[in-house]
Amino acid sequence: MALNEQKLQEQFSLRKVLLPMLLGLGIVAYMLYRNYEPAQLQILRQASPLWLAITLLVLFIRDFGYVYRIRSVTDQALSWRQSFSVIMLWEFASCALPSVVGGSTVAAFMLMKERIPLGKSIAQVMVTAMLDNLYFVVSVPVVLVMVGHRVVPAADAVGEAIQAGLTTAFAVSYLLVTVYAFLMAYALLLNPRAVKRLLLRLSRSGWLRRWRLILFNQANELLIASQHLRRKGAGYWWRAGISTAFVWTARYAIIGCLIAAFTHLDLQEHILLFSRNLIYKIVLMMSVTPGAAGVAEIAFPAFFGMFLGGFTTIIVLLYRLLTYYLYLLMGALVFPRWASRVFSQSRTKADQAVVPVD
Repeated sequence: MALNEQKLQEQFSLRKVLLPMLLGLGIVAYMLYRNYEPAQLQILRQASPLWLAITLLVLFIRDFGYVYRIRSVTDQALSWRQSFSVIMLWEFASCALPSVVGGSTVAAFMLMKERIPLGKSIAQVMVTAMLDNLYFVVSVPVVLVMVGHRVVPAADAVGEAIQAGLTTAFAVSYLLVTVYAFLMAYALLLNPRAVKRLLLRLSRSGWLRRWRLILFNQANELLIASQHLRRKGAGYWWRAGISTAFVWTARYAIIGCLIAAFTHLDLQEHILLFSRNLIYKIVLMMSVTPGAAGVAEIAFPAFFGMFLGGFTTIIVLLYRLLTYYLYLLMGALVFPRWASRVFSQSRTKADQAVVPVD
């Protein structure tokens, strides 16, 4: 939790907004330059208002689900306004940081600044991470039953080598996420001390020694989080679990809704788009650029171009505007007021703790 006001402001600086925006928009501009046709503007004018409205509704459901979940897992310690601010800043951090880093550390710090004790903050962020991973673990077998091998783009669209690489990456990622999700669940809810001993033992291994401090901190955080979570009742877990299902179902369904505004899709095609999004998100998670900027734009046609043809680039831009650039903008707008409130509270509290000396 090595964050303070100065470091947090650096995370939400203008550079953090502009760098990924310029990178992503630069890729889109190049794609438009290479593939632009006048007919694309005509297709935009013919977009279905109904499906565009459904896309915005699904986006609202996703964000409301996040706000509801963070308020629920914090036992209503946050107001609706505070929950909204935390989620918008959490989304911003996820967009501004490389996908392999994520925004969980920033999120725990923000909860702590909202006067939630550090141990509880860590526990609440870990709960959301555990449930997010469990949703992925459960949803993958379901979509594989429905679409089979079509979940991976065809070889004629991406090439045989890339198709094989995607298949391997998908299988390895699913295995790692499954192990991590169940290990976290076991640690948080059943036997945190055993998992702590395992992590500490691993930290002494030769090839893991470079991550010794990270593993040590993770072991301690798991133990702290477990103490807060093992006393929670069934209602707490039902609310958190159902809201997680709504959030991620909406998150994966947005692409299908947006594409349906420009071309007819049947139910099976919606399911295929939903399943492809699972693989697409794995590719983005492996990106080292902020918010997978550039990588997301380049990879999009390989996964969804078969449904869009010549106007894929336009849909890439619309999709990223709704699911990425929007949150960079919202975070930049929300952060100054949030920082002014929480850090002024901290300074006032510190001033009150000072005893005047005659």
